[in-house]
Amino acid sequence: MTYTVQDIAAALGCEAAGATDISIEAVREPAEAGPEHLALAMKPEFAETLSQGRARAALLWTGADWQALGLEAAIFAQRPRFALAGLSQMMDPGARYPQGIHPTAVIDPSAEIGEGVTIGPLAMVGPNAVIGARSVIGPQCYIGAEVRLGGDALLHAQVTVAHGVTIGAHFMAQSGARIGSDGFSFVTPEKSGAERARETLGDQGEAKAQSWARIHSLGGVTIGNDVEVGSNTCIDRGTVRDTVIGDGTKIDNLVQIGHNCIIGKDCLICGHVGFAGSVKTGNNCVFGGQTGIADNLFIGDNVISGGGTTILSNVPSGRVMLGYPATKMDVQTESYKAIRRLPRLMRDVAALKKAVSKQGESD
Repeated sequence: MTYTVQDIAAALGCEAAGATDISIEAVREPAEAGPEHLALAMKPEFAETLSQGRARAALLWTGADWQALGLEAAIFAQRPRFALAGLSQMMDPGARYPQGIHPTAVIDPSAEIGEGVTIGPLAMVGPNAVIGARSVIGPQCYIGAEVRLGGDALLHAQVTVAHGVTIGAHFMAQSGARIGSDGFSFVTPEKSGAERARETLGDQGEAKAQSWARIHSLGGVTIGNDVEVGSNTCIDRGTVRDTVIGDGTKIDNLVQIGHNCIIGKDCLICGHVGFAGSVKTGNNCVFGGQTGIADNLFIGDNVISGGGTTILSNVPSGRVMLGYPATKMDVQTESYKAIRRLPRLMRDVAALKKAVSKQGESD
């Protein structure tokens, strides 16, 4: 689709200047932009590369001197990165799945398919499943028995939604997401070495071979509205009660959410984050990449964990955590600085010991 600079500015609620009738076909980075593109020169350092391209118009920060940058038109945003969210939505052509139900799709006769639903090639919809209006089910997706999927959902290719899962409206899942697998829950006839080690903080007692018995997952998964799930992310079903994902939460690729977890509203969960079973989080939490959370913990509202953090105990609301084991970020930073100083400290101590020793000999 093609828009004028004025069209884009109006849609984003931004101001525009210059030749606002210029037609824009796509967005590009400044050095790669041509006359038909809107250059994303959202910071002064980005704008420095405008001269390497041929852009006539650009998205700029408020107060930028667009004429000095050699532009014919500009759009000004107080928060350019936020404006990019709306701009990218306008310019996104989508996956372009053909509308309607493909003849190779397998749909159980008892399933309820809403108005305007698209179901792609080789997709399967199980017994008594309900698919909300205008939803798109991509190629080779699997929708299990008794699933409830809200309206305006978008499931890209090869997404699996297992039986008994309930999902709200405006859900999006990237290719390969798996929702509703059995939880990883096993038990031994007698206390296992792992249980004893946890109780004693290290001593597992006399080693004894035992086999593991599966605890089946009788619960499901409940996901709220406006939730997104990334590629190859797995959300396990609950043991008895449901695993729950709150409204507005966004989950990156390769995330593991264990059985019985309750994730709050509007959380941001980055790639390679792992939640062990029965973790409960508050709302508006941010978990940086490769954060690991031990089982049965509570994490309060507005908690932020830096990348690679390992959380082994409850975290009160508002904390910013970092490191292994996780501590407050400022404490972790000071500890890291102290570790960096250790080699120099050891050299200083050795020199002092040598000096004291020589002084003792002279006495």
